[in-house]
Amino acid sequence: MSSQLNRDSEKLEAKETTLLDRIFRDSEGKIVLAQMPNLPLLVGLAGTLLQLILPSGKTQAGVDLVAFGALFTWAWQELFEGVNYFRRALGFIVLVGMIALRLNLSTSVNP
Repeated sequence: MSSQLNRDSEKLEAKETTLLDRIFRDSEGKIVLAQMPNLPLLVGLAGTLLQLILPSGKTQAGVDLVAFGALFTWAWQELFEGVNYFRRALGFIVLVGMIALRLNLSTSVNP
């Protein structure tokens, strides 16, 4: 009986997660750095690329708004629902970067 308890405690000790595991591994133990893009990321990237070919005007402003909203949604989802700390940090960095870029662009356009 005690030998069974010893084996069980050894298994538990072997399964302790390290900081690196928490940073790069998901709940199944797989290392996750990149994933298949989800809908907000696809819409955001498509909108960003579409802005490059559209002339300035209301259409481009509308596409810019949709692209920003979609990328903001993706970053927010990664920040709060990311599979590991790396993905959550990626969401945080993108979210802060997007807000900083948007604030910088709005101040340079409206002095």
